[in-house]
Amino acid sequence: MNRGMARSDVARAMPYGLALVSVTSALLLELLFSHFHLPHAFAAFALSAIAITFWYGGTKPGIVAVLLAIIIRNYLFEAEIPTVARVLYDLVFVIFAVLMSWLKRRRIELEEKVAERTAELTKANEELKNEIAERKKADERLRRSEASLLEGQRLVHMFSWAHNPATGQMTSSPEVRRIFGAGPEEDVSTAEFFLGRIHPEDRPAAECEFAEAGLEKASYESDYRIILPDGSIKNIHMIGHPVLNESGHIVEFVGTAMDVTEPRRARAELETAFEEIKKLKDQLHDENVALREHIDQAFMFEEIVGSSPPLQTVVSKILKVAPTDSTVLISGETGTGKELIARAIHRRSQRSSRAFIGVNCASIPSTLIASELFGHEKGAFTGALQRQQGRFELAHSGTIFLDEVGELPVETQIALLRVLQEHQFERVGGARVLTTDVRVIAATNRDLRADITSGTFRADLFYRLNVFPIEVPPLRQRKEDIPMLVEYFVKRYAEKAGKQIYKVDKNTMELCQTYPWPGNIRELQNIIERSVILCSGDTFGIDDAWLTTEAQSSRPELSAPLAETLQTQEKEIIEAALAASRGRVAGPNGAAAKLGIPRSTLDSKIKQLKIQKYKYTPGPQ
Repeated sequence: MNRGMARSDVARAMPYGLALVSVTSALLLELLFSHFHLPHAFAAFALSAIAITFWYGGTKPGIVAVLLAIIIRNYLFEAEIPTVARVLYDLVFVIFAVLMSWLKRRRIELEEKVAERTAELTKANEELKNEIAERKKADERLRRSEASLLEGQRLVHMFSWAHNPATGQMTSSPEVRRIFGAGPEEDVSTAEFFLGRIHPEDRPAAECEFAEAGLEKASYESDYRIILPDGSIKNIHMIGHPVLNESGHIVEFVGTAMDVTEPRRARAELETAFEEIKKLKDQLHDENVALREHIDQAFMFEEIVGSSPPLQTVVSKILKVAPTDSTVLISGETGTGKELIARAIHRRSQRSSRAFIGVNCASIPSTLIASELFGHEKGAFTGALQRQQGRFELAHSGTIFLDEVGELPVETQIALLRVLQEHQFERVGGARVLTTDVRVIAATNRDLRADITSGTFRADLFYRLNVFPIEVPPLRQRKEDIPMLVEYFVKRYAEKAGKQIYKVDKNTMELCQTYPWPGNIRELQNIIERSVILCSGDTFGIDDAWLTTEAQSSRPELSAPLAETLQTQEKEIIEAALAASRGRVAGPNGAAAKLGIPRSTLDSKIKQLKIQKYKYTPGPQ
């Protein structure tokens, strides 16, 4: 830091040293010239010293030089001259000093301007260099873009063009020569070249389209054929667009032309292939229909497997009743596939494209079955927070399947009867009458005639449902279908479990044919699924212990005396519960709680069995 300060002091002192040295040099020259008796004038030497100091040292060192020169002149060389002359000499020195000071300032200003101009020129030169570099890069990018464009046009068999209507000059990209088959000597810059290549049959239309586009000053598209010098024909798709000036006149037409010969050929081949595929598809469809009919007739109809006479009777009824809108009542033991029969009727009906809605009447509480079937309005009962459509509304124009229809409460049977008779119903809690167009298929495993006798099922509803009855035979009456059913279910569950099972054990098949199957097809299906899960080889077998021999004899059919006996026993049980609860039905100590059934169900049973519950109520003491 001290060195820097010392250097700064020396730099400031050097101009003043220059003043001292220059004036001293003038004095020495004056003395030297006097010694040799040469012409001399101290004033000239002093002025030179002053000028040098002002020019190189600056204004302040120049002033110092002026003062030194005046002192030396007054006291050494011109001490005896008059005062006026001395003042005039001093005034000359002062004027010369002022002049030199002005010249110094002008020099500095000039140097600053030169420096500024030099900086501006340097900056402009740099900007020019940068602009030249950017221009070179832009030119390089443009060349690359043009090369890419030309390569792209070559790959897609397309060229760009521009047409000047005033001169008739055509400008095209190089790809035009390859597409139009032009030789090196041919001139492709004229409209006559392009028109000369167009097929004679297409030329009038092409010229007309181009002329109309020029008159309307609108874009256009044109498709035509061209004939190459070798006689080959190509298909061209051209697009043109007019470029207008400020006055609305056409300056030029620009556009593109593409060789679409290969796409046209490929499209024609594809259409031919599609025609062939359509023919093969129709042929396959016909063969498939014939094969399907054969399979249906042989052993399977709408997933109904079997070819036994009892089953064929059912299939025949399905085929006859399906195209109609008649109500169907399907009866049969549990597990015989009544829902499958209902779905087969729906698929073969005119409503097959509409909904198939199934309802299990036994699985819905009696207090909710009406709401489930016919819907309810908001606030119709506790928990009815919003309006809900019923199954009959959802099945509109389709089919509704009422499984276990014999379990319907009496009040719901009345509403269902109205739907069958008038095709009308009302939502629970609503007053608006709704109309429905729905086909009803019902199913039951009960003897509805016995229920009519006991008063649990309405006779008029039975006759409305029993328009076309179908009795589904139990599996024990169609034993010849068991081998086919076993193979069908084994294959189905083996594929689902990802196992390879190729054959069925002979003893297993014999056991299946001798077992009475009280659970019918559902029991057979469940046992086969369980056996497939446990099967570890490629041979299917069933554990003999699963097929108990307790039910070898056929299930006895229900008869009217038996139904009456059951009804009598049911009445005795309810009367005993009423006696034990002292005639009370509801409550924790009521008869419904003792029997383990809902109160509504017990009330319905009391009405059906005509039990006088008030006689079990203790009278006043």
